[in-house]
Amino acid sequence: MSDDERLSIMRHELPTRKNPAMKDDALAPLLPALHPIAAPPSGPGWNHDDMTTLLGTADRQPAAVLVGFREGVQPRLVLTVRTAHLQSHAGQVAFPGGRRDPGDRNAIGTALRESQEEIGLDPALVTPLGYLDCFETISGYVITPVVARIAAGAQLHPAPDEVAEVFEVPLDFLLEPANLRRYTMDFRGHRRPMVEFIHGGHRIWGATASMLLNLLQRMGLERI
Repeated sequence: MSDDERLSIMRHELPTRKNPAMKDDALAPLLPALHPIAAPPSGPGWNHDDMTTLLGTADRQPAAVLVGFREGVQPRLVLTVRTAHLQSHAGQVAFPGGRRDPGDRNAIGTALRESQEEIGLDPALVTPLGYLDCFETISGYVITPVVARIAAGAQLHPAPDEVAEVFEVPLDFLLEPANLRRYTMDFRGHRRPMVEFIHGGHRIWGATASMLLNLLQRMGLERI
């Protein structure tokens, strides 16, 4: 066998690693909709006017969440159910994340630290891809959603004092506009438009569903 023939066989046998921007990457459709890593969003949230009506002009505390998709032929979004004894948003579905600490370098640092604390996610198994628009919450935070890929084999272990359950939702389910339900609710004397997803017995609503709505909007899949 000639050297050229051996080289040809080696090229076919060696595994190849996909570039995150390759067209056959299952998460590639998300990338154009994201703020790039080098240019995180700043300023008030996209829902600032709504929150000003409810909360006034008080300062919002910075926070970040991880909108993490586990790699695979069909990527799956990792979500948590908060424990029932927490003081705020008890029992609700949420992204891993929380308030920014002084030691966090940026929103990515906050999202990774909180994800490790809440669900045992190894930061080395996370690749940030970009950001959604900032979002303000009724609890007084302005959240930077960090969209990222999570390695397929990542082991997740919920911290029982904060997280009751970790579950995953297929990306295709979330990107289908028909799976987004709109409704209204009364809150502090105001009639407010809301959105939600229902998947596998879990109700995804509130801030979590609103940030997913922002993803759909930025991808051109849902009206404002």
